[in-house]
Amino acid sequence: MRLFVGLPLASEVLKELSEAVARLKVPHDGLRWAAPETWHITLQFLGNTDQKHFDCALARLAEIHAGPVQVQLGALGFFDRAGVFFVDVVPSADLVGLAGKVAAATGKCGFVSESRAYHPHITLARAKSEERIRPLKALQDRVPQGRRFTGFTATEFLLYESHTMPEGAKYDVRGRFALGAAD
Repeated sequence: MRLFVGLPLASEVLKELSEAVARLKVPHDGLRWAAPETWHITLQFLGNTDQKHFDCALARLAEIHAGPVQVQLGALGFFDRAGVFFVDVVPSADLVGLAGKVAAATGKCGFVSESRAYHPHITLARAKSEERIRPLKALQDRVPQGRRFTGFTATEFLLYESHTMPEGAKYDVRGRFALGAAD
């Protein structure tokens, strides 16, 4: 199974992002648009794992104590080399702290954190072809500058299992963990 840990989005944020994406999409634009039900903020990608490591991660994640996390979305942006269109997420101390707690918990199970700095974001679309420049440039020309989105309070984080399908990824929730009063 292929796993990751993330924050689900509030319904008002899903609605705002859906409206923004609907205005930006054009037919045959060379992009694979992510379905709103797959939008999330990744805290840690765990990758392919077996049942033993899944069970360990589930148990360690349940031990995390953290308060609710205020999440503020930023601007729309691009990872040009990766061919990704996203909405940025402000890396607040609480959000970065939660990601650190997740990494520490899963590290006890043998999962290794990425070495690069944590850059929270929500992936909205990916360029489908090896030639990513043209579709991303065309999209950049349509993206309004300075657009901001509603923030929300995350009251839980989830352990997801990812399934790759021809029409795009599908995610199943394999564990729910409340964000309540921190120790």
